[in-house]
Parts: sequence; C-alpha cells; structure tokens
Amino acid sequence: MVPGSPVVLFFLAIIIVLLVLRFLSKTSFLQILVICWRSFEDRFFVHQLFKVPQFNENFQENQLYLKVSTYLSSLPAVEDSNFTNLFSGPKSNDIVLHLDVKQVIHDTFLGARISWSNERHEAHGCRALVLKLRKKDKRRILKTYLQHILSVVEEIEQKNKEIKLCMNLDNKPGENGRWRSVPLTHPATMDTVVIDGDLKNKVKADLEWFLKSKQYYQRLGRVWKRSYLLYGASGTGKSSFIAAMSRFLSFDVYDIDMSKVSDDSDLKMLLLQTTNRSLIVVEDVDRYLAEKSRTVTLSGMLNFMDGIISSCGEERLMVFTMNAKDKVDEAVLRPGRIDVHIHFPLCDFSAFKSLANNYLGVKEHKLFPQVEEILQGGSSLSPAEIGEIMISNRNSPTRALRSIITALQTRSEARRFNKAGQKLTENKSSSPSEDESSDAGSTVLCRESVHTVREFRKLYGLLRLGSRRKEESSDLGTIDKDGSR
Repeated sequence: MVPGSPVVLFFLAIIIVLLVLRFLSKTSFLQILVICWRSFEDRFFVHQLFKVPQFNENFQENQLYLKVSTYLSSLPAVEDSNFTNLFSGPKSNDIVLHLDVKQVIHDTFLGARISWSNERHEAHGCRALVLKLRKKDKRRILKTYLQHILSVVEEIEQKNKEIKLCMNLDNKPGENGRWRSVPLTHPATMDTVVIDGDLKNKVKADLEWFLKSKQYYQRLGRVWKRSYLLYGASGTGKSSFIAAMSRFLSFDVYDIDMSKVSDDSDLKMLLLQTTNRSLIVVEDVDRYLAEKSRTVTLSGMLNFMDGIISSCGEERLMVFTMNAKDKVDEAVLRPGRIDVHIHFPLCDFSAFKSLANNYLGVKEHKLFPQVEEILQGGSSLSPAEIGEIMISNRNSPTRALRSIITALQTRSEARRFNKAGQKLTENKSSSPSEDESSDAGSTVLCRESVHTVREFRKLYGLLRLGSRRKEESSDLGTIDKDGSR
C-alpha cells in the first residue's frame, strides 16, 4: 500500500476520529455538547410549563408539591446533578436529596423528555416546582405521568412508614374503638427468618405478585385478599415470620385476641374496623376451636375467613397459625379460606446452619458433622431452643455447639425413656399379677428420667427442679405424658 494513497488517508482519518471521540468521552466537553443540543431543542420546539406552588392563595400547604418533591428526590438524576441540597429524613439515619433553586433535572416517561426546576413563585413569595414538556407530548402523557408520580410516591411512603401492631380491647359499653396500636419494633425480616431458602423465595414472589394483582382480582370478580396458614410446633418461628411479612409488605398488623371477642357479631365488627393494606392475624386457631367454652362458633369463624364481611376491604392478608392442622375441621382449611399452607418444622441441619451463622457467626465447624448425625437420627429441638442456647454461649461457638449436642442427646434419651414408660404401663395394665415387678421397673425408670431431665433443664436454664420428691414426681409425670415440656 503506497503511503499517501486515499485508502491510507481514509484509515488515518478514522483513527483520528476514534481518538477524538475517546478523548471527548473522558472529558466534560461531551457534557457541554449535550447541554448545547438541549438548548437548541428548547429554541426550536414549543414547550408548555406547569407550576406546582408550595402553598395556595390561602397559604395552605399544597399536598401535590410535597408528593412531587418526594418523587423528584427519588430520581437518580438528582444525585447526578451539579447542585443538590442534603436534608435529614424522617428517621435519624436518613438523608434526603432536594432540588436547589434554579436547578434543573430531567426525567423521561413513555419516550417523552421532561424537565423539572425549583423556582421561587413570585405571586406568593414561595417556592414552586415547574414542569416543562413539549406541547405535542402534553395530551399524550401529562395525566398518565402525574398518576405515575402519585403511584411511585405511595410506594415510597408505604416503605418508609412506621408499621403498627394493633390489638383488640375487651368489648365494653362506651368504648370509642376496639383497636389500640403500638409501633411494631420486631426486628425480623425476610433475610433473617430461618426457613428453607426455596420456600422463602416462593413466599416473597407470592407476596410481590399479590401487591401487583389488583386488576387481576377485579377481572376475576374476587376480593383482593390472600390467606396464609402457618402451622408447626411452638418456637419454630411463626410469629417472627409474621413480623417479617409485615416489614416486607409495609403492612400494619391487626392481632386478634379471640379471648376478648364476645360473639360472632363482635368478630365481624373487629374485621370492619381494620384498614386496607394490613395483616389480620389470628393465632392458635386449632386450640381455640378445640375449646368447649369458646364464644365464637365454627360458622362465625368460617364467615370471618371468607364470608361476605371479609369483602369489606381490599389488599389485605389474613394469617392464621396452628400447632397442628390434622384435628381441625376440613371446612376451615379448604381452598378459598386458606390459600397458602406453610409448615414450620423443628430444626433440621440446614436450619441449624443458618442459626449458627446468624447467632454465632459460624459457617463451618468441626462439630457440625456430629450435630448433623444426631439430627438425622430423629432427635430435634425447636429453633427457639437452639437460639437460646447459642445466645447463652455466644462468646464461645464451640461451647455452644457442645451444649446443643448434649441437649439433642438428652431429648433423644427422654423420648426413649418415654416410650419405655408407655410400654411398661401397657404391660402393667395387661398383667395385673406383675404389679410388684412393674413398680420396681418404673422406679428405676423414674430415677434415670429425673437425672436426665435435670441435665436437660440445667442446659437450657429454662426450668428449675424443686427439692421435694413430690415436685420431682409431678414433673416426671408431665414428661412421661407427652414426651416433652
């Protein structure tokens, strides 16, 4: 190829252009070109301005100004702008960005370019947010854009609001409202609750879908609500999961104490006094329905769950908890009344590792295989019991794990002795002539069982043994009856 030929010159020109563009991309000169182009657009396109003043003519605060200000503060363009004011937010650790006077930021919506500026409103001597867009885009996007702003602000306010825990009072004449509220300060989140990872992701996806499904429910002609059943033994994390759901959705919690409900009508009135975007919780439903002296009938409970009264409100979750669902009337559990069933089992090895990571900061340990072997052998504790042991031994992970191993072994021995006691009882009832030998056998069982229970209680620090034989035999009788405390 001959130097100075047109082909060589062409390639040299391309290389020079690429070098110039690369240089411009790393300098502010490109930004200057963008500003010049926008200025050119402003001169040759017809725009229309809309002002949102901070106060009206009566010096009353304009709520739309506050909402637009919140929306603009959430835009990435505010952080990228040259002039931005920093203010403390509603919470002590929050920092909020606000437009500076004469500052202009840009937004896009449905392909249209929109600009906002913060100016002083001359007529009232206060600030005003000024919306600027092309006239040809006004009819196409203005109303939709403003609705978009309100929707985004509602989501922001919902996430930042203080979540309340509401509790029902006794039904007394003259009471002004049955609900009393306190801030829900439970720290549980979807990240900290210990349940199966796949199950947690499915629940989060289901809740996110529910929040966006208003039109879907309306098209089906169904009430926009969803019901969950959380069932499992005490201490398996059901209450913590409810708090995590509340924080995930930013919903208030209405916890209904059934002992303070006088009858079916009273339960309906409590439901009518709840708000939209809330969790309505009824705990230990199985125990309540098993009570002979309950004040709400089964029919009243069913109507509360999915009767016509439950349609007086929307975007609500109804959450019911049970220890076990096998003895509950099938009508309570049918689809429509209960949409999602979530089982909370005793601690398995996967849950144990999550607890060890959360409580002790330990992801792997030489004692993990021994814990896994015992858990696979059928012995188990609730997450609450294991968590308590870890808290008590938080400064020594090894001591905590050894204590858990001892507790699991003790639980396994207690169950074995319980089964042996049941077999001795059956033999005694079937063979009256062997009373004396049975008594001797039961005495040996009692001594070993008491010794085992003492070790178990000493590890947990939850119970104390009395010094009298009568109290010891009473405690033993309780353990022999159900196999656990």
